[in-house]
Amino acid sequence: MDDNATSFETLLKQAEDYSKKSIKLYRLKAIDKSADTASSFVSFLAIIITVALSLLILNIGLAMWIGKLLGETFYGFFVIGGFYAFLALPLHIFRDQLIKYPISNSLIKYLLKQKL
Repeated sequence: MDDNATSFETLLKQAEDYSKKSIKLYRLKAIDKSADTASSFVSFLAIIITVALSLLILNIGLAMWIGKLLGETFYGFFVIGGFYAFLALPLHIFRDQLIKYPISNSLIKYLLKQKL
């Protein structure tokens, strides 16, 4: 009888150890996924900021060049502003298909990928 009690206590101790280790493993996996996601986001954000600044400078130069061709500098800025207003219309209409769904799908794929 004493042997059964000892076996049960051993089994209970092993179950407790297993549950503690499982919780620690899930916690470490969550930390790893969070760190990986955060670092990817920061690097993506750095690239986006660099591209945005480059495009801003190129647009200012293009606006000044078009303005010089048209006779007044501000005409070039109107042309560039009109171009972006014209470009914003289809982006607004098709924003779900062009922006929302692809970003959501890539984020879901990234978060669900398994490390081997």
